[in-house]
This record gives sequence, structure tokens and C-alpha cells, in this order.
Amino acid sequence: MKVTSKGQVTIPLAIRELLKIRGGSEVDFLAEGDIVRIVPARADAGRGKRLVARMRGKATARMSTAQIMALTRGGR
Repeated sequence: MKVTSKGQVTIPLAIRELLKIRGGSEVDFLAEGDIVRIVPARADAGRGKRLVARMRGKATARMSTAQIMALTRGGR
């Protein structure tokens, strides 16, 4: 199987059917030595939770929630 310049591969149909992977499905890659397993992503490891975990603690402004909400609402 060939890897594209973007690091993409096509998962064969038989594997997608076996794992019930459809377009838009989330998957995880598990490396075990020189073997990589692709598995359906766990429900609690959704994309949103991973994004929040990655961004947690990254803010540089020292503002309260009320101050941020006032900015986003135009001071209303």
C-alpha cells in the first residue's frame, strides 16, 4: 500500500467493513513495536475532547469568563 505525500493511505473496504469505519469515522493508531494497529476511536476520546485537552492552559490573556463574554457580545 502506498502512502501519499500527505501521509494518507486508503483503508481497504474489507477492513472498513470489519471495523464499521465509514466516511467521517474517528480512528486511533496504536504503535506496538514495529506494528501499527488501526482501531475505531473510543467514544470518550472524541475529536472535541482531544482538541480541548491539547489547548487547555494555552491562553495568554488573564480575563474572567464575564470579561470574555462581554468582548464576544460587543459589550452588551
